[in-house]
Amino acid sequence: MDRAEKQELVTTLNESFSKISLLVVGHYSGLTVREITDLRRQMLAAGASFKVSKNRLTKLALQGTKFEAISNLLTGPTAIAYSADPIAAAKVAVDYAKKNDKFVLRGAVMSGQVLDVNGVKALAALPSLNELRAKLVGLVQAPATKIAGILQAPGGQLARVLAAYAAKDEAQAA
Repeated sequence: MDRAEKQELVTTLNESFSKISLLVVGHYSGLTVREITDLRRQMLAAGASFKVSKNRLTKLALQGTKFEAISNLLTGPTAIAYSADPIAAAKVAVDYAKKNDKFVLRGAVMSGQVLDVNGVKALAALPSLNELRAKLVGLVQAPATKIAGILQAPGGQLARVLAAYAAKDEAQAA
């Protein structure tokens, strides 16, 4: 990689860091290319990105961003995962680390706040943005359904009372 390619990589990473809200750092020592590719695919499916790059270049890209505080974790064979969704990258990274002990989480930064490994695991335990949206829609729809049921109930009760009186009158007439 020549100097121009390195500068382009740093610029691209720096631009990416301005659009995200979570950056997770992990060690990948001992992972095969197939395992890294699998992890990368899982990240992409969740809407996150996974990158293995030189620590020095990543540190340069982090300068001036809200993620700069994590540069001290960039030692050894590190990879970064990042996403605009504050939970997506953490969920995939934690799940993958549980299945494969060669991938070790080091920490994360979420909107400028540094998280240790336990913080990343706690973040991964939270529902994702899509899950929260689904719950919110369910909560919004539930009262409307209940109101419709309540509004229909008196009419239904009145109809049942009238039907009972009609049946009573018919029984007395017969």
